[in-house]
Amino acid sequence: MAFSADELRVLRRALAIALHPAPLPDEDVQDCLRLAGAVDEAVGEAGRLRAFLLADLVRYRNALPGSLSGYLERLQDALAAGYDPRPEDLAALRALRGGPVAAALLERCQVLAERSVRARLAGRAVPATAPAPRSRLLALPGGRAAEPEKPKAPAAPARPAVPSDRPAPKPSEVFPPRRRPVPPPQQRAAG
Repeated sequence: MAFSADELRVLRRALAIALHPAPLPDEDVQDCLRLAGAVDEAVGEAGRLRAFLLADLVRYRNALPGSLSGYLERLQDALAAGYDPRPEDLAALRALRGGPVAAALLERCQVLAERSVRARLAGRAVPATAPAPRSRLLALPGGRAAEPEKPKAPAAPARPAVPSDRPAPKPSEVFPPRRRPVPPPQQRAAG
């Protein structure tokens, strides 16, 4: 995640206020709330992208064996991002273990799956497939936290998200195609 110069200015000011509490002008409170909204939006985008990538992994797994190289690449990317392999992934890799890449991935996935099961049995939290929602920023001295709390209304059913003014980027715009590594040129011996 990258911050713009204005967002860094707001972040520095918020950190300074957190270290040395003082009443905030309404403009500073609004800047902090806008920054929190931008961070929430970025987290939501990351969650949607992760869901897309996991759905893409499932599509490639369902198209096996014809999509072998694409599936193995996507599975490696998902594992690098913290994905816990599912039983379907293990079954697919067992069927494909004749290749060296699939065999290495099967070994890695078995270790990760065993670690995940042990953690669940021990009662520890396992990394979730989606990020946990972040609470709203309300604890600014002299800001919104100073307002009296309103009684909470019963939870309303979830409504679809309001589309933003800008279109969502395509996966090909976010993740350009991979370039194959070019082997180094071989040097010829003179003589």
